[in-house]
Amino acid sequence: MANRTDPAAKTIRGTNPQNIIEKIVRTKIYQNTYWKEQCFGLTAETLVDKAMELDHFGGTFGGNRKPTPFMCLVMKMLQIQPEKEIVIEFIKNEDHKYVRILGAFYLRLTGTDVDVYSYLEPLYNDYRKLRSKLADGRYALTHVDEVIDELLTTNYSCDISLHQLKKRWTLENLGELEPRKSVLEDDFEEEEEKEENEQLDGLQNGDQDNKNYYHEKSPRRERDRDRDRRRDSHSHRYSWHLKAVGVLEELPRVNYTMILPGFSALAVDDRDYDRDYDKERGRGRERDRERDRDRDRDRDRDRYRLRDDKDYGREREREREGRERDRRDRDRGRDRRSHSRSRSRDRKRYSRSSISPRRHNKDEDREEPKKKKEKKEKKEKKEMKDDGTDHPDPEIAEANKLRASLGLKPLRP
Repeated sequence: MANRTDPAAKTIRGTNPQNIIEKIVRTKIYQNTYWKEQCFGLTAETLVDKAMELDHFGGTFGGNRKPTPFMCLVMKMLQIQPEKEIVIEFIKNEDHKYVRILGAFYLRLTGTDVDVYSYLEPLYNDYRKLRSKLADGRYALTHVDEVIDELLTTNYSCDISLHQLKKRWTLENLGELEPRKSVLEDDFEEEEEKEENEQLDGLQNGDQDNKNYYHEKSPRRERDRDRDRRRDSHSHRYSWHLKAVGVLEELPRVNYTMILPGFSALAVDDRDYDRDYDKERGRGRERDRERDRDRDRDRDRDRYRLRDDKDYGREREREREGRERDRRDRDRGRDRRSHSRSRSRDRKRYSRSSISPRRHNKDEDREEPKKKKEKKEKKEKKEMKDDGTDHPDPEIAEANKLRASLGLKPLRP
């Protein structure tokens, strides 16, 4: 009686509400101590107190698959079938998270697709932690929004198979469900407004930047100034050298090509500078050539090594093929010798008889009836002699014939 469904309960999808849970799980719930002691006589009002005492949720666990108290309370709700308003109050309860999960799970089992989406999707914004009991008896950490996502996207939860939900966009196309509105939509709108304002400010500042663009320094002009500055420093160095040797008192921005041989110190220094520059430049080119030669040499060495490796591999392959060919030839020769020996044995065996085996068998078949006939005749003659019917005396022969028909021994003279 304690396991029967309330007579006033309505059928769900054409079946008893308790049959939504598989029979094996249902049987284990009925045999559980928590079901017998804590769930007996519960009503829709007293079930709330038991739901508030929950500290975890889950399906079955352990080697003998014991049901959790959460599953026992789900079964009790299926048995008493509380009103829809009570279930909705369970879902809207923000103080006790396991009461909310219990109501959401029951609604997923028994509610329509529109009710499931309408009342469970707002729970995506609940990020509180939950303890889930695994199949091996250990606990795992999860969150309310993860459990709700599992209920809305999968067909199996807490060891219970759930009915297939229609896709949300299908219900939207049918007009049964409104498009989902996210709680973060207002924040997104504010961010979009800020980005638009920033873009407008950027466009206004861009006009001012375009006006100041041509008044700024040009990179090309800066490079030309740097080059002139280096040339001036070069000429200043040699003018200082001329002052040091006492040849020139002051030489601002001198063009050295216009100085005549009278300034011998300057001419010598220019040639030395040019010579040193040419030497350094020649050394740099020589180093570049040596580096290129080394790189080409290494590349050629690698190429030759690869070619040698390929040639070595081809030689090994040819040797292997040769060995395999020799082995096949030896095997073929061995087979020929064994076949020739067997043929010679057969010739010797059949040469002993003057006729072929087939003819020999036919002749034997012909001779066998003759032999049987001769044996039969001999046997009949012997029996006649034993009966005494062939006695020279006709009276005795007649008497022996009579005795033979009576089964008596013949008369002996």
